[in-house]
Amino acid sequence: MRNDPERIPVIVGVGQVNDRPADPQSGLDSAGLMEAALRAAEEDAGGTWLADLDSLAVVDQISFRALNPIAPGLAERIGAHSAICEQTKMASGDSPILLLNQAANRIGTGELKIAAVAGGEALRTAAQRAAAAQGTDVSAQNASRAMSSRGKPSFRSRYGLVAPVDVYPLYENAGRAAYGQTLAVAQHESGEIWSRFSEVADANPGAWIHKPASVATIVEPTADNRPIAFPYTKFMVANSSVNQGAGFIVTSLAEARRRGVPDAQLIYVGMGAAAHEPDDPLGRDRYDRSPSMAVSIRRTLDLNKMRAADLDLVELYSCFPCVPKMARRVLDWPIEKPATVFGGLTFGGGPIGNYMSHAVVSMVLKLRESGRYGLLFANGGFATHNHTIVIGREPIAAAAFPNDFHFQAEADADRSAVPQIVEAYEGAATIETYTVLYQRDGSVKWGVIVARTPDGGRTLAKLPASDIAGIAFLTDGQVEPVGSTGVIVIDESGDQIWGVSL
Repeated sequence: MRNDPERIPVIVGVGQVNDRPADPQSGLDSAGLMEAALRAAEEDAGGTWLADLDSLAVVDQISFRALNPIAPGLAERIGAHSAICEQTKMASGDSPILLLNQAANRIGTGELKIAAVAGGEALRTAAQRAAAAQGTDVSAQNASRAMSSRGKPSFRSRYGLVAPVDVYPLYENAGRAAYGQTLAVAQHESGEIWSRFSEVADANPGAWIHKPASVATIVEPTADNRPIAFPYTKFMVANSSVNQGAGFIVTSLAEARRRGVPDAQLIYVGMGAAAHEPDDPLGRDRYDRSPSMAVSIRRTLDLNKMRAADLDLVELYSCFPCVPKMARRVLDWPIEKPATVFGGLTFGGGPIGNYMSHAVVSMVLKLRESGRYGLLFANGGFATHNHTIVIGREPIAAAAFPNDFHFQAEADADRSAVPQIVEAYEGAATIETYTVLYQRDGSVKWGVIVARTPDGGRTLAKLPASDIAGIAFLTDGQVEPVGSTGVIVIDESGDQIWGVSL
């Protein structure tokens, strides 16, 4: 069955759209962006495809929640009346690669012939409309943080670890210490990766921002590049203030040829691998690496019988610098080579769960121009969900479908013991990792310490903004804070407060 053209999945059409309305009331909503992207993908594929879809899979969207479930209405808009309609359970960064892998499996089993994947977020338009209705500033609208804040207050939320931007710096600071880097060296690495992202975005018509940025522009805090959560500045985090949609069409090699798609248009889908971390960021074994990320990337190469040297292009998910930093070390991808084909979530654009659909579009277009194989690594949640896949301009000889892409048992086996969480603790402790949270005006909100107790437990502590010397210790780069010791005390409000032992 491996060589049966009816069972070989290929991507035949890709499309993406940016919407920048002068009047937000005239802007496209999420469904409109998805429709526009799919129609562009159909045009790219040539002929009529959308009316003949067997499956339409949609990435969950958060900007226009009233439209959910969005897939059935979208199917009707594009005339796909017989299509199976699906939508991911949440807006997670790994969703497009998950849906691509599922489509490839279903084509590989003969369950369907033509599948489409789409996603879109009109967060910019939604925020502008909400601000106008409420008489507030657009900056007061933060759909990503609002989504993360749902549910009951938790131990970590009491200390400010609510949204992804609060949690990923824990990996950044722990990683820097594990790599043996100074703060300056680690920041330069982030800036170098991001600067190349900005150059790729500038050359990509589908990207949101077209303005190359230097290393210094990215890493140095300024009025236009305010600190967000140490050590990240605005230019180092995902830009969700976008209106973007992307989609692609997957079919069998036989169906593509029956419909007259030129061979030069075809991009072959290889096998993928997925694994995840525990949902609670405090339930991780460590913060200087991700076992599930490593398994996802390495297993994908193994399944397709490839090495990193066989890859001409990669897209390493880039919501925050710690993610491509960890991924490129797993892959041994040199810093001199861009780790994106789209432009990264800062400059390409960060439409919540659908970024990787844009990466698929850009990877397909780049591979049609040159190169043989590209790797797409996706990450979602709080460094939680990892999914990797390979696609290529040439057939991938090792690829066979269906492919069981779940490698959770292997990731779990690679994970060390998870420390017990201690929610009420006083006494000596050691900094495992940390961050400093900032107000919109750039002033310090407070520091957050993830600490280990002498018996190996894990707890949290705040460092008040009034502790100027303590904040400086965490941020000035003179000494590595990770591994240093201090004392935790409980104040009158019940919060655990970090202090240096005397």
